[in-house]
Amino acid sequence: MTISVLLVEDDIDLAATVVDYLEIEGISCDHAANGVQGLSLIDNNDYHVILLDINLPRLDGLSVCQKVRASSDDTPILMLTARDSLKDKVAGFDAGTDDYLVKPFEIEELLVRIIALSKRRSGQATSLNVGNLALQLKARTATYAGESLKLTPITFKLLEKLMREATKPVTRNKLMLAVWGEDQPDSNSLKVHIHHLRKQLDKVNANLSIDTEAGFGFVLRKKSP
Repeated sequence: MTISVLLVEDDIDLAATVVDYLEIEGISCDHAANGVQGLSLIDNNDYHVILLDINLPRLDGLSVCQKVRASSDDTPILMLTARDSLKDKVAGFDAGTDDYLVKPFEIEELLVRIIALSKRRSGQATSLNVGNLALQLKARTATYAGESLKLTPITFKLLEKLMREATKPVTRNKLMLAVWGEDQPDSNSLKVHIHHLRKQLDKVNANLSIDTEAGFGFVLRKKSP
């Protein structure tokens, strides 16, 4: 799998160096020179990692990060900045960044951090949204168009995984690992909890369904008209 990265950086020389190096390493890297352009690319593309400078024209990096997290986007974000004080780092983490790299930096270290971040989703997102379905990760609640779904801790984890991969089929093994880890029950347990999730979606007349992908797993998608 090719890692896809977005670099939002107004220093054109630095950006060119980073893009060229990453592409040599087999990593695809788009570039935006300001915060507004960066947000537009984030809205229209799927990236494994976002590299975000703080001092950006039109919209600063902290504001970009906050808007990304407010939209429930859990793409890992790495801040690249010359601001190295504890106060600045705290501000970055409060805005929703996952990692912090102070300029000037060794580009080999940047590569290592990108690879590490690309293997996970951000823990900074506080909610997930698929259409009118909303999952509040800290409160551990789910609503559809404002109406509450009654979920057990297990069905909550299942729905979270399905929403994170919305419209993409998720294998039974991935779902079971997300919920039970290595200490897995028999496969019938998964079927029972999927059935419960489907009933909850039906109760609130959701236009979403959890479809079975024969021989593969399940997928959360909009119902066919």
